[in-house]
Amino acid sequence: PALFMENARKGSIVSRANSIGSTSASSVPNTDDEDSDYHQEPYKESYKDRRRRAHTQAEQKRRDAIKKGYDDLQAIVPTCEQQDFSIGFQKLSKAIVLQKTIDYIQFLHKEKKKQEEEVSTLRKDVMALKIMKVNYEQIVKAHQDNPNEGKNQVSDEVKFNVFQGIMDSLFQSFNASISVTNFQELSACVFSWIEEHCKPQTLRDIVIRVLHQLKSQLY
Repeated sequence: PALFMENARKGSIVSRANSIGSTSASSVPNTDDEDSDYHQEPYKESYKDRRRRAHTQAEQKRRDAIKKGYDDLQAIVPTCEQQDFSIGFQKLSKAIVLQKTIDYIQFLHKEKKKQEEEVSTLRKDVMALKIMKVNYEQIVKAHQDNPNEGKNQVSDEVKFNVFQGIMDSLFQSFNASISVTNFQELSACVFSWIEEHCKPQTLRDIVIRVLHQLKSQLY
């Protein structure tokens, strides 16, 4: 019994010593490389996951923005809405949407240029009408100031001389400007001559010059 009690006491002391050693070891910081990697590895993986998630979200936003841009183009450009009814409705590829958009923009540029040319022509017509209006007002005023002037009618010969003088002046510029190599070139030259030498102001100057010449010959 005494030996048994002694062994039991020694066993209790060893057990408590092991317990104290285990507790002390657990309180000491672990500086082993392998254990250090074990604690840092979850942080590295978490950082990589965050970067991967941010990159995925940014890429998805970029793709959504591109898709919205193509959808907006397809809704705005009229030619993108035209479909072949024989094959039914089909989603247009991005390449086709871009090409149709380019074609439509070029069409709009041509239409804009055409409208600008029409506006320019209308402005010229308005200017010519204003000049004619001023001339007619002057004629009416002159007739009102001299009501008896119309009684002295000019002869047909004088009228013909005025017309001949005007035509001679126009023919000189016409002959100097027109080329008759072929019909196409003739047509182009005629329109160019009309634009340049048949303006209301130019014709007015010609008529005034012819009338002055005729007046000097008669009086």
